[in-house]
Amino acid sequence: MSDRKTFMASSIEDAITLATTTLGVPSDRLEYEVIDKGAKGFLGIGSRQAIIEAWMKEETVEIPIVPVKPEKKEDKKPEAAPVKKQEKPERKEAPEKKEAPKAPEKREKKEDRKREKPEKPAPAPEKKQEPAPEKIKTTANDQAHFEEGKQFLLDVFDKMGMKVNVEYNYNEEDNSLDIDLSGDEMGVLIGKRGQTLDSLQYLVSLVVNKSGEHYIRVKLDTENYRERRKETLESLAKNIAYKVKRTKRSVALEPMNPYERRIIHSALQPDNFVMTKSEGEEPYRHVVVFYRRNRNGEEK
Repeated sequence: MSDRKTFMASSIEDAITLATTTLGVPSDRLEYEVIDKGAKGFLGIGSRQAIIEAWMKEETVEIPIVPVKPEKKEDKKPEAAPVKKQEKPERKEAPEKKEAPKAPEKREKKEDRKREKPEKPAPAPEKKQEPAPEKIKTTANDQAHFEEGKQFLLDVFDKMGMKVNVEYNYNEEDNSLDIDLSGDEMGVLIGKRGQTLDSLQYLVSLVVNKSGEHYIRVKLDTENYRERRKETLESLAKNIAYKVKRTKRSVALEPMNPYERRIIHSALQPDNFVMTKSEGEEPYRHVVVFYRRNRNGEEK
């Protein structure tokens, strides 16, 4: 049995994801034992992390035994010798005089050579560079909506009995409003796989864009969770791609939100041996990783 290692996270699912990333194996090759399920506590009091022991599953190869059937000996009867028929001698005709072929002219040879030469392919058209997105400058109305979004979050946290510091910054390059939350027990605001954080982000987006002149994308983050989640998903995508290339069978991932599905698609886009596709309906829409084949259906 492989060496056991201990992993701690806010939930058992996050601990399993951490184990697959650390050990560098897909989830189907991971075995684990739950040491402590953890607890959320009440308003952050009495909470504790989930603990598991994980190790790599040892692969066993079974060699199938195919029984060999004895060959049956068949009695072969001797075949009768064919009877030769007397053929009448054919009359030989005098061979006809063939005319010697005329030598082709030199001009015709030159023309044939020109025709045999393949034509040079036309140069590929140059790709037009797409213009960069226009920078949207904020107006006084936008700034007022930013403050309304901040106050909305403060009111929600006050109802939850939590003290959270809310800071925001408008990014003109991405035309997005980046909001960062800081405080104690931020794991409560993140939720399972970031579901609570995504819900708060959606509500703040409605407040900020309720009567604005243009749409502003809202990004809500805490303790750099978005970047850490992105690294975990990219590592998961590479492990799944390795499994698909090894087994040549498609693998369906767990349901994800549109942002996380885009991370999987982008991580595997450079890989020439796999392809990705989103299937299902929200909130169960998920990514499927396929083994890529050529146009004739043959393996690459």
